[in-house]
Amino acid sequence: MKAIIADDELHLADDLQRRLGKLWPELQIVAVLHDGVAAAKALGEIKPDIAFLDIRMPGQSGLDAARSATADCRLVFVTAFDDHAVQAFEQAAVDYLLKPVSEERLQRCVERLQQRSMFAPDAMLARLQQLLAEQSKPEPLHWLRIQVGQNVRMLAVDEVCYFQSADKYTTVLTRDAELLLRTPLKDLLVQLDPDQFWQVHRGTLVNVKQIVSAHHDLLGKVSLTLRDRPEKIAVSRSYAHLFRQM
Repeated sequence: MKAIIADDELHLADDLQRRLGKLWPELQIVAVLHDGVAAAKALGEIKPDIAFLDIRMPGQSGLDAARSATADCRLVFVTAFDDHAVQAFEQAAVDYLLKPVSEERLQRCVERLQQRSMFAPDAMLARLQQLLAEQSKPEPLHWLRIQVGQNVRMLAVDEVCYFQSADKYTTVLTRDAELLLRTPLKDLLVQLDPDQFWQVHRGTLVNVKQIVSAHHDLLGKVSLTLRDRPEKIAVSRSYAHLFRQM
């Protein structure tokens, strides 16, 4: 069986390809795309049996790209957002995976695809309700409560230049301070506005409003200059694509 993967986050597309290779070695990943236009073209020309499509991609959405799929192509939408869940199932999706996708959840998706089974209408509705419940998120975090000695400091997240992982804690760096937050970076990540705070390294989240420029050296490494901090922020290769146009 042939499959394509379309996700504008390169490291997530590569990770999904790697994990599918372990869970389903016989499945041929014939193309990995990074925008909706390329995905639509591949669906029409390659005619894969299965398509894993991110919903929000440059060019056009995964939902729009899915219209180019053949009638027997099984669609799996992969996204961090719930607001397209209804449309996804209207496209007769086999499944709808929420980022970050756990190993157990991906295994169940693979089993469903291998059985060539589709959701029955009642089961589809139940699954949709479950997805919406799982993805109902509170408002992004606006304030941090940080223990400083015997006091608790209230810090607006807008004042944060970047967050740096510090084992089980997180270092919060502002214009004039370095504070220790007793929350792991991975837990903080899901509470912050993803449009304001970008992950640029496994252990680093940067306030986009603080980014002045991105420097690309001769080896392809990327570093960021921030408005209110003197140090350069290293960007890992997995996230370098975020700064291609800068």
